[in-house]
Amino acid sequence: MTAAEFWPYYVSQHLNPINRRLHAVGTTLGIVLGAVALITSTPFVAVLAVAVAYGCAWAGHFFYEKNRPATFTYPLLSLRADFRMYWLILRGEMDTEILLLLKDLKRLRQP
Repeated sequence: MTAAEFWPYYVSQHLNPINRRLHAVGTTLGIVLGAVALITSTPFVAVLAVAVAYGCAWAGHFFYEKNRPATFTYPLLSLRADFRMYWLILRGEMDTEILLLLKDLKRLRQP
């Protein structure tokens, strides 16, 4: 599966705005902690960066979106898509992206 093919599915798993906010917070904290880990050469902080980033994202899925994180099945595609979503959130364009994909999203969310 290509990143382009995966993207509509990924978006379909992130329709809840609280879930998206938790992803943005987790990604921001992960980036900041990752930078601190690099600057200070502290492996514990690097592990903490990953744990915080994924912890926030997974909380959004389990408690708000009520679905299984895509990273469990598609770890690399999911990581790439997370950064794409993060960039769209920062630019204020994620809601527009959801509207553009709405027809596909309805189909993808069907059981």
